[in-house]
Amino acid sequence: MLLELQHITAAYGPVQVLEDVSLSVPDGGAVGILGANGAGKTTTLRAISGTVRVARGTIAFDGHQIRGRRPEQVAALGIAHVPEGRGTLGNLSVRDNLLVGAYRRKDRKQVEQDIEFLLDLFPNLRRRYKSNGSALSGGEQQMMAVGRAFMSKPRLLVLDEPSLGLAPSTAKDVYAAIRQLRVESGIAMLVVEQNANLAFSIVDSAVVLETGRSVLSGTTAELKGNDEIRKAYLGV
Repeated sequence: MLLELQHITAAYGPVQVLEDVSLSVPDGGAVGILGANGAGKTTTLRAISGTVRVARGTIAFDGHQIRGRRPEQVAALGIAHVPEGRGTLGNLSVRDNLLVGAYRRKDRKQVEQDIEFLLDLFPNLRRRYKSNGSALSGGEQQMMAVGRAFMSKPRLLVLDEPSLGLAPSTAKDVYAAIRQLRVESGIAMLVVEQNANLAFSIVDSAVVLETGRSVLSGTTAELKGNDEIRKAYLGV
């Protein structure tokens, strides 16, 4: 497994948010984390990225324990985190936002090739290439945030609510582009999402969290066939 969490417990100060959460992401695979607001989805991603303290359990990436490492150390290993809210650098152009993601890289020729790849993948970004990030629509900012993370050449892309705040049609476009990114790059993904229909358009399997615990997991087909999941997350 590329990423493996085993029996993770995490807290914000005295408030425990995660209790005994386990999940795994295979190399090149895509896994979703589903759950209602407050279920612990974002905290799980922050535990992986090193921005929240993990009290118990293990987090392994490519066979190496990363629990307790600083965020910059985790990122340097090949984990790129696209946070909820996108983290747009509003005063920088689209190009410069993308280049921020590549700041550790020395392969300048390949950096330019990767930018061209992203501009082909996200045509709206090509049209807005010289615009400041603050001038972009919400969907364009989300595409740019995904592109900026990809520019670090990670092995695992961690996405927190890519559809948040987007109109349904825009969210579908963003997910279609993310799906294409996965197909063309082979990058592994861990996707937090409340809209299971969107998540299932990308992921192969998913874990369901409730009040900080992993209560159910399975392939996309298995979860689609689960009556409780269909009623709670698919609206059918």
